[in-house]
Amino acid sequence: MALKCVPVPFCPQKPLVEIPDLGSYRGRIVLDLRSSKLKCFALDYASTQRAFVLVEDEKPGAKTSLTGKIDGDGSTVSRAFHKDLNLLPKPLSITNLSPYPANGSNVRIAYQGNPGAYGEDAALKAYPDCETVPCDQFEAAFNAVELWLVDKAVLPIENSVGGSIHRNYDLLLRHRLHIVREVQLVVNHCLLALPGVTMQEVKCVFSHPQALAQCEMALTNLGIIRVSADDSAGAALMVALRGKKDMGAIASARAAALYGLDILKEKIQDEDDNVTRYLVLAREPIIPRTDRVYKTSIVFTLEEGPGMLFKALAVFSLRDINLSKIESRPQKGRPLRVVDGSNRGSAMYFDYLFYIDFEASMAELRAQNALEHLLEYAGFLRVLGSYPMDIVV
Repeated sequence: MALKCVPVPFCPQKPLVEIPDLGSYRGRIVLDLRSSKLKCFALDYASTQRAFVLVEDEKPGAKTSLTGKIDGDGSTVSRAFHKDLNLLPKPLSITNLSPYPANGSNVRIAYQGNPGAYGEDAALKAYPDCETVPCDQFEAAFNAVELWLVDKAVLPIENSVGGSIHRNYDLLLRHRLHIVREVQLVVNHCLLALPGVTMQEVKCVFSHPQALAQCEMALTNLGIIRVSADDSAGAALMVALRGKKDMGAIASARAAALYGLDILKEKIQDEDDNVTRYLVLAREPIIPRTDRVYKTSIVFTLEEGPGMLFKALAVFSLRDINLSKIESRPQKGRPLRVVDGSNRGSAMYFDYLFYIDFEASMAELRAQNALEHLLEYAGFLRVLGSYPMDIVV
């Protein structure tokens, strides 16, 4: 399958090109479908073993209780779930690339994690009627879009408490997807446990490492042991499957409803203002416009010389373009730069990639002129996307 690069409207005097010699960042992408690292999702209900058996049939219009009781030994719980957990989508792995059956005209959005993850909340905020497709790793979501298994992917890029998600910055450069939208999602961490369990009975909680770090003070005050999991919704699923009343999870309210758990406490995070910024990625870029507020994301490298970063940032200041984000990452293919500019011998420095978000559309002449000016200092420049800003949290 060939991947096509579609240029973002841009009109400099000299062509905007990518320098091919960037170590591992080549001008083409080779997908090895035999790699065990490539992971997506596929539904295979025939091979799925049931871990739960419904104790009462679910009928249209019938109400099913989410409550249950703890067995005499206090270790397991039996209750009626409003859903069979095995009917939820299972995280795909790239060893199985079978596409999902078509479902009308719904947009199919990939996200990382199990059903009920915050990534799924972000996907539903951006596309309320979409069909969400869980992936077990970030790279699996990228590959699912490239292999036409889904239409778009929604992945986190930074959090107001935890900072940048560096893995996804690296994947943005490795893959040829385009940013077409951003989503600001307010995070509400909830302490979940089996029905009937009190907060005092919970001795350990499972969740994603970032979620645990964002609730560190609250969990310390409660004297609860923290155990890392791949994602928050997966932790909630594990608590429901194991059925032990001394186990809890930090996850979303949607995860509690999906897996039949009680919410012992909402907003257990240390900081009330907890927002995660997600990027929506697609195979083709959108056409930038000027009828609303836009943001543009780029990545570039700089030539050697004094004050080069200052000069690069000045091209935006000279045109009254606000920078909302700057991130630097070492080049993995060529991490060191050797400079011999003194009698003391050669000096070695890290060679960096710079990621910048600026508040302007590529349809604006000032943005085009800024990037043309930046090319005077940049050895490599790539526009990752020009997309509408999410101003509703």
